[in-house]
Amino acid sequence: MSNITIRRANKEDIQDILNIYGYYTENTAISFEYETPTLEEFTKRFENISSKFPYLVAEAEVETVGDKRNKKIVGYAYGNTLIARAAYDYCAELTIYLDPNMRKSGIGKMLYTDLEKQLADQGIKNLYACIGSPIEEDEYLTNNSEQFHQHLGFKRNGLFYKCGYKFGRWYNMIWMEKIIGEHR
Repeated sequence: MSNITIRRANKEDIQDILNIYGYYTENTAISFEYETPTLEEFTKRFENISSKFPYLVAEAEVETVGDKRNKKIVGYAYGNTLIARAAYDYCAELTIYLDPNMRKSGIGKMLYTDLEKQLADQGIKNLYACIGSPIEEDEYLTNNSEQFHQHLGFKRNGLFYKCGYKFGRWYNMIWMEKIIGEHR
């Protein structure tokens, strides 16, 4: 795959985005949801989030047939409300998911770089990430998300011990933070 494009997601992308998320819901402890949301529920989430914050997709050109370019959504990221109180209006919680075959490809960094710029332009000062964290790495959860965020300048700010239960085992949850604007 080549020619990655980062763009705003639209309603036509929702099923592809849900397909990516479904993998993580059903096969990993990266998402603490047990079941993949329905298309209707996921559409409502998309509409609510994208009405206030950037919701981006990474689109890869997978093949060209004649003059037609075939593209595939290979990842997505968005900002969302941290806590629904006016005092938190300068903060955003970030979410990112990639096609499992595209991890460690640089696409995550591309999505977050664009997302961070758009959120800064929107007046956001603090970014947060809520991340599942293994007590011991296993087949469902590793420390890759924390390492990815550290690489992009996030710092661990909190640990919630054994707060997520999935696949018959307990997982921690961490909060990470990145300051992207001046607090005047």
